[in-house]
Amino acid sequence: MQRNSVDLNSDMGEGFGVWTIGGGVDEAIMPQISSANIAAGFHAGDPCTIANTVAMAKKFGVGIGVHPGYRDLVGFGRRVIHASSEELVNDVVYQCGAMREFARLHGMDLSHVKLHGALYMHAAVDETFATAFVHTLHTLDAGMPIYCMANSVIERIARTCGHPVVREFYADRDYDDSGSIVFSRRVHAPEPGEIARKVLRACTEGRVATTDGGDIAIEFESVCVHSDTPGAVQILKTVREVLAQHDVAIQRPVPRYC
Repeated sequence: MQRNSVDLNSDMGEGFGVWTIGGGVDEAIMPQISSANIAAGFHAGDPCTIANTVAMAKKFGVGIGVHPGYRDLVGFGRRVIHASSEELVNDVVYQCGAMREFARLHGMDLSHVKLHGALYMHAAVDETFATAFVHTLHTLDAGMPIYCMANSVIERIARTCGHPVVREFYADRDYDDSGSIVFSRRVHAPEPGEIARKVLRACTEGRVATTDGGDIAIEFESVCVHSDTPGAVQILKTVREVLAQHDVAIQRPVPRYC
């Protein structure tokens, strides 16, 4: 499945107040990507960080997505917060509203929604929350794409109401034979060339090797490299170079209407 183009996204603006993630990383990453998922203040980010990140995205012609998470600054949105689906959906709507206004302030539109961390994984498996979230977003903006994993609960629910999705391939994460992401703490930064070859194969063959020793098909419209992955800047540069050598352009995605 040789493709001519692919979206390249990264989670951005995840500092807070005086705290930054790898100072200067966002500034180095933004020119390398086509879509930015900007933290909206609950797991990371604050009004000034949001405003500056939106302005940076506009400068480089990058799509502005909102990256809502659990209300969990201490845990960076990676801890599960036990709350009702109604409360969680309201939290997401609140964060979307904030990001939309900052986008409007800079003469831009909000291009997509990508849930963060533990909330992203919750939506991938929890029928009640995923249904409430998709239906609410569909009411607010039926054309607003949701970034999600292929074959997840949220993708299936979006399919039932014709809501657009953009399925992701995680360049800096491993997969098992079921197609699930394998979470692990890396001691060393991943080797950029290895990651780039993995992305190229996914783009040209639609396949990825697994930690179980298998080889599975993978469907996606966007490739994600996390900004807090060690060596993220060089990984992104190498991925772009390798894809360009094989005539795969980096550009905003065409959403999939399920």
